[in-house]
Amino acid sequence: MRRRSPTRALAAAVLAVATLVPLTLGAAPAAGPAPVTTAAATAAGDAGGTPELSPALQKQLDAAIQRVMRQAGIPGVQVGLWMPGRGAYLRAFGVADKETGAPMTDRMTVRIGSVTKTFTATAVLQLVDEGLVGLDDPIAAYLDGVPGGEEIRVRDLLDMRSGLPDYTEDTDFIAAFLDDPQRVFTPEELLPYAYRHDNEFTPGERFRYSNTNYLLLGRLVERVSGRSLEDFVQGRVIAPSGLRRTVFPHGTELPAPYAHGYTNQTANGEVTDSTHWSPSSSWASGALVSDLRDLGRWARDLATGTLLSPGTQAQRLDFLPTGVTDTGYGLGIFNIHGWTGHAGSLFGYQNLTVYLPEERATLVVLLNSDVTVDGAEPSTLLGRAITGIVTPDHVYDLPSR
Repeated sequence: MRRRSPTRALAAAVLAVATLVPLTLGAAPAAGPAPVTTAAATAAGDAGGTPELSPALQKQLDAAIQRVMRQAGIPGVQVGLWMPGRGAYLRAFGVADKETGAPMTDRMTVRIGSVTKTFTATAVLQLVDEGLVGLDDPIAAYLDGVPGGEEIRVRDLLDMRSGLPDYTEDTDFIAAFLDDPQRVFTPEELLPYAYRHDNEFTPGERFRYSNTNYLLLGRLVERVSGRSLEDFVQGRVIAPSGLRRTVFPHGTELPAPYAHGYTNQTANGEVTDSTHWSPSSSWASGALVSDLRDLGRWARDLATGTLLSPGTQAQRLDFLPTGVTDTGYGLGIFNIHGWTGHAGSLFGYQNLTVYLPEERATLVVLLNSDVTVDGAEPSTLLGRAITGIVTPDHVYDLPSR
């Protein structure tokens, strides 16, 4: 969905891994050797007492991660891997701030991009559990003005089968964002960028990742609950999951300590520090901030359905084909070669937040660059390298274009 050029929808910041439309760009310059800082391993969600992975396996992972960092020119990476019965692995590599050289640590907050969609989807599904929203209701029953809204079901928005164009691909939106990356957008300002284009197909006909779907789902939560999306997610999703450093930012702030983000999604294609660009252009589709341990807990809660009824969770995990082999998308969650969860990208930041039910394993990878290498997202390169070592029968991967 995003194109690697100044005409790419840089502000939307959803992950090509999540969009299932990988991007193209020349290789980034190689980084120098990445320093490593280690932390005592803990269980996902900060439960103590989990031993570390074997020294040999840790060494293998260290080498693989640093190799990808050099190849992709990634400044810094945080990795959390929790594998019951085998051990845990928490590491931070490289730098959090290229200007000062401050090292990355495994305690730094980052922008999580499209992983925000898993929180928005959970909020909607909680309203489904309460009987306030019907998955097969038309979105027009809740919101006015949606093109084709009488035919588009709530379910179609959640599983990316609505046919609504993605506002982030509109050239006027891209120009508006490039003109002022710190501009604060409202959903009411963003949706018209999608509505000016014809719907792309009949609802339910096929998969097509669109951030427009999640702007509408955010507005749905607000309309039905009578609360702001930020307040609802904080009170009904973030707090019950025990997430201590996950927030819906009100502006461009990140809770300290945080990692700086670096992107080439600029008018001239040069890499710049995008840390304090406004996330408002992504809102319900990508604005949240979190850290390694919170996302470790969230990956497990998301995949196992701790905040939903069993029936609703089963519907969430009904993965439909996406057109990519062994990759399905459910209700705000994907399955890639057995790994369930989501991934995210928001100008200068990328992450993987995934869970492997077969081994009850959790993997979180946070990095402070979104610059692609030969069409491959750096988060995909890291996910492939890590899972290729620890779960060779379930390698997290998507083809690059």
